[in-house]
Amino acid sequence: MLAVGVVAEVFDPRPGLPVFDFALCTERPGQVRTDIGVPVAVGEGLDRIATADLVLALPWADFRTPPSDAVLDAFAAAHARGALVAAHCVGVFALAAAGLLEGRRATTHWRFAALLAGRYPGVRVEADDLYVDEGAVVTGAGAAAGFDLCLHLVRREHGAAVANAVARDLVLPSHREGGQSQYLAAPVPEECADGRLADVLEWARGNLHEPLSVADLAGRALMSRRSFARRFTAATGTTPHAWLVGLRLSAAEELLETTDLPVEEIARRVGYGSAAVLREQFVRRRGVPPRSYRRSFARNAGL
Repeated sequence: MLAVGVVAEVFDPRPGLPVFDFALCTERPGQVRTDIGVPVAVGEGLDRIATADLVLALPWADFRTPPSDAVLDAFAAAHARGALVAAHCVGVFALAAAGLLEGRRATTHWRFAALLAGRYPGVRVEADDLYVDEGAVVTGAGAAAGFDLCLHLVRREHGAAVANAVARDLVLPSHREGGQSQYLAAPVPEECADGRLADVLEWARGNLHEPLSVADLAGRALMSRRSFARRFTAATGTTPHAWLVGLRLSAAEELLETTDLPVEEIARRVGYGSAAVLREQFVRRRGVPPRSYRRSFARNAGL
């Protein structure tokens, strides 16, 4: 039931944003019982998959038993004709059963990562990732990580501005740094209870145009660099440097999409000394240079 809510919320129509033709489908249309006992009326059959640009396999309770051949064939046919196929949590087992993960990296709920790896040895399971993008096939981790997966899909196809707008409407971060491991033992780290670390992160967001360093953040928190790095990683699941790079690139993405500022000015605004440095980081972590990214997502300007 959670997965149905996740995809329905992310792809719900919103004024000023791309409109998705969203539908739920099942092998046998009618009342589908969910894990909490509340039935969902599903009116579409598997033929709906034949025309979909994106096919999401949702988690189901009896995931240890593969879906029927009809369902697996529908996933395989969608992939073969060029549709984007994705799943999160134990829905990933359906894609594995359809043979779509063979030789690919994938993730799933951390609790079932070993089971996935043991059952499908041809799958390279990345147990600590929130989602894994393999191009035509994308997989996500468990439970609420479905939001991370779906927002990534929106960001990938429509750009950061659209994904950020959807995330703001859902009161969610548009992109979480780090992997699943940060959520296993302490979902609300005690280290953040005093708000000191949160204040530093908020200050960094407001001063991104400055050449901030990890030492600057540590000094703002009144800590040694080593203590700050340890505390930061425990709270966020990533390093201060990686967090800063991700923040700068996300800000650069939105400026590339929503403004006509020169790349040199965008580099300055997000804290890079030159357009060359921004380009190097952008190519390394996004796979394309800033100007190519702008050409792809310029249609989202003004959102």
